[in-house]
Amino acid sequence: MCDTIVALGNSTENSTVIFAKNSDRQPNEPHIMIRVPRRTYPKGAKVKCTYIEVDQVPETCAVLLLKPSWIWGAEMGCNEWGLNIGNEAVFTREKQGPPSLLGMDLLRLALERCKTSGEALHLIVELLQRYGQGGNCGYERSFVYHNSFLIADPNTAWVLETAGKFWAAQKVKDVRCISNRLSIGQDFDLAHPQLVENAVKKGWCRSEADFDFARCYTEPVFTRFSGSKQRYEFCRNKLEASKGTINTATMIEILSGHDPKLANPFTCHSLTSVCMHAGFLFGDHTTGSYIAEIGARQATYWLTGSSTPCIGVFKPYWLIDHELPMVFSEADTDKALAFWHLRETLHRMVLQHQVDLESYREKRGRLQQELLAMVDGLDFDAADPKRLAEVMDYGLAAETKLVTETINAGKNIPGRIKGSPYFRYYWKKHNRGLNPEKEVVLQ
Repeated sequence: MCDTIVALGNSTENSTVIFAKNSDRQPNEPHIMIRVPRRTYPKGAKVKCTYIEVDQVPETCAVLLLKPSWIWGAEMGCNEWGLNIGNEAVFTREKQGPPSLLGMDLLRLALERCKTSGEALHLIVELLQRYGQGGNCGYERSFVYHNSFLIADPNTAWVLETAGKFWAAQKVKDVRCISNRLSIGQDFDLAHPQLVENAVKKGWCRSEADFDFARCYTEPVFTRFSGSKQRYEFCRNKLEASKGTINTATMIEILSGHDPKLANPFTCHSLTSVCMHAGFLFGDHTTGSYIAEIGARQATYWLTGSSTPCIGVFKPYWLIDHELPMVFSEADTDKALAFWHLRETLHRMVLQHQVDLESYREKRGRLQQELLAMVDGLDFDAADPKRLAEVMDYGLAAETKLVTETINAGKNIPGRIKGSPYFRYYWKKHNRGLNPEKEVVLQ
C-alpha cells in the first residue's frame, strides 16, 4: 500500500515540480536508501532483477533508490537527470502472471535507462510487454499485485496504470495523486492497443462507447479494503486546496497526514491514513518517505530514512560528490539496515509509550522548520557543493542526536502497548520479530 503525489510548476510556490511518496510495506521490512553510480556494460550483458534476468544496456544512469532491503528494484527514487518515479500496488481483474519483473524492478530499470518521463513511460510499457510482471512482493507473507506508476521530470509528469500486460496512461496537467486503485477512467492519453477490445471480450463493459479503464479492470474487493479511496481523496483534496502555493512543507504535511476520524494512531491501526499505521489483519505500515523538488535549480531531495513520517524528520539531500552516512552503496547494505533499524527503535518505543511524545514532536517540529528554512535560504544559483554538504551533515547530525537522545531517555521506562487486544497482540508479535540481521529467501 502506498500513496504518490506530484505538483507541476504551474501549481507550486516557486514553479518547480514537487514529487512525493510514502512507501507502505510490512512493518518489519527494512526500507533502505542506496546510491548507484553511472556504469557501463559490455555487449550482451544481463542484469539480475528480483526474480529474472533481462538484457542490460551499454550505460546506466546514476540513481538514488529507496527500496525494500531484499528486492533489487525500488519503491521510489530519482536519477541524475531529475527523473523521479514511484509505484503503487493495484488490484485488477487480470490474472497474476508467474515470477517475472516486479513493479519495483520496472521502476529501477526506467530510472537507470531514461532521462524524461515520456521515455520512462514507453520503456516500462516495452518491458511489460516483453517480460511481463509478477512475483511475490511480500516480506513475511505472500503478496502479489499489478502496478501503477507516477513518473515526473523537471517539466512533465505521467500516470501509468497497468493490469497484467494491459495499460493506460494519462499526462498530468497540474496536480495528481495515485494510490492502491486504478484512477484513469475514459480520459487516457495513451493505452495498450487491445485495452478496450479485451474488456469488451471479457464482458467487463457492453461496448467501446461504455469503456472506462478503472471501472472495467478494477478488482473491487481488494481495492475497497485497501483503504485507497480515503487516502486518494485526502491527497487530492489537499493538493487542490493548496494549488499555486504548494511547497515542500505542503508535501510533508500530506505525507504525515492521518484520517481525521483517527483518535490516536499509536493505539490503533490506520489503513485509511496516508501516514499508514499497521495493527490489523490486513494493511501495511509506512516504512519510508521521500520528497523531490526538481526544476531549473539543483534538485533537492528530502529523506526520512525511517518509518512513520508523523514522527520522522525529512532531511535534505543533494546528488553531489559527498559521502553522507544516510545513503549508502549497494555493497554497504548492512550500514543501510542499521540506519533504518535505529530509527525504527524509536518508533517501537513510541508504540510502547516509553517516549514523551508531545515533547519529542515539539523538538522534531522545531528541527524540521529549521532545516526547511536553511534550504530556503540557500543560493542555488551559486550551487556551492561545500555549502550543500554542510547542510546535509548538519541535518543528519541534528536528527541523529534527537533520535538517540530520545531513545536513551526512554530505554529504562517499562514499555506498554495500548489499544485493542488484537492491536497489542499484533505489535508484540512484530516487536519480537524485528531482526536487523533477518535474511529473506526469495520464493
